[in-house]
Amino acid sequence: MRPSHLLLAVLVAAVWGVNFTVVEIGLDHFPPLLFSALRFLAAALPAVFLVGRPKVAWKWIAGVGLVLGVAKFGLVFVGMDAGMPAGLSSLVLQIQAVFTAVIAAAVLGERPSRVQALGMLVAVAGIGVAAVDEGASGPLGAFVMVVGAAAAWGVSNVLTRKAAPPDALNFMVWVSTVPVLPLLALSLLTEGPADDLAALRGLDWQGAGTILFVAWVSTVFGFGAWGWLLRRHPASTVAPFSLLVPVFGMSSAALFLGESVTVPRWCAAALLVGGVALTTLTPSRRAAGEAGPAVTATTAANRPPDGPDTRGSSGAPDASDTPTPPARRPEPSLTPRR
Repeated sequence: MRPSHLLLAVLVAAVWGVNFTVVEIGLDHFPPLLFSALRFLAAALPAVFLVGRPKVAWKWIAGVGLVLGVAKFGLVFVGMDAGMPAGLSSLVLQIQAVFTAVIAAAVLGERPSRVQALGMLVAVAGIGVAAVDEGASGPLGAFVMVVGAAAAWGVSNVLTRKAAPPDALNFMVWVSTVPVLPLLALSLLTEGPADDLAALRGLDWQGAGTILFVAWVSTVFGFGAWGWLLRRHPASTVAPFSLLVPVFGMSSAALFLGESVTVPRWCAAALLVGGVALTTLTPSRRAAGEAGPAVTATTAANRPPDGPDTRGSSGAPDASDTPTPPARRPEPSLTPRR
C-alpha cells in the first residue's frame, strides 16, 4: 500500500473514531432519534441526485436501511443519550464482528475456523469485562442497547454481502434515504413533537456542525474513501485499519469529553480488539459440498464501524463482493480442501 493510501486508511479510521465524540456533542442539541433522522437526511440529500440510480435491488436497500439505519443507529444514539460513554461505545460496537461471523455461519454457510472461534470467545470475554466495569459505574441498560446495535450491525453486514453492491458510495447514499421517515415517526411517538420542535428552533452552528460531520464526513467521505481503498487493495490489507477506530474513539472522548479510561476498560479493549482481529483476519470455511471460491466472513465483519455505520458501518463492499467468473473445478486429490 502506498504511503498516501495508508494515510487515507488511517484518516478514515480516525474520522469514524472521532465521530462518536461528535455524536455525543450532537446529543446535547437533539433528541437521539431526531438526531439520527437528521443525520441520514443530510447524508441522502443532495447526494442522492448525484450518485445515479441504485445499482442493487430495492429489497436490499430497504432491508439494510431499516436494520442498519433504524435499528443499529437508533439503538446507538438512544444508548449514548442514556449514558453510554462515547469511547466505550466505539469499543463495544466492535463485537459486531462476532455477530457477523455467527450470522454468516447460519445464513451463508461460512463455518468459523478454530482460530475464529477462539477469537469470538476472547471478544466475548472483553465484552464481559466491559459490562462489569460499566455496570459498576454507569447504566447497564444503555450498555445493552449498544450491544443490541452491534447485533443489528451484524445482520446488516450479512444483508450487504447478499446484496453485493458494486458501488459502496451509491449504495450508502440510497440506504440513507430509508431510515429518515421511520426515525422521524419514532421520534414523534417517543420523544414528542414539542422536544423535536424545540431542538429544531434552537439549532445553532454547533448543532448543525455535528449533523454535517456525521452525515458528510463520517458517512459520505468515510464510506467513499473506504470503498475506494477496497477497490485498489485486498480486503485483508484494508480491513485491519478498522481496528484503529476504538483507539481514536476512546482517545478523542478522553481528550474532548473528559471521559476516564479505567484499568478494566483497557483490559476490555485489549481482549475485544484482539478477539475481533482473530475473528475477522482469518478465513472461515465454506460449508462442505459447496462449489466456487470460498467467501469468508472477514470482509463482512469488517464493515466500517460507523457508518453507517457502523465497516459501520455497513458497509463498504470489498473485492469479494464483485462477482467473478466461476473457477475451473480442480482435479480430485487425496487431501480434503479446507
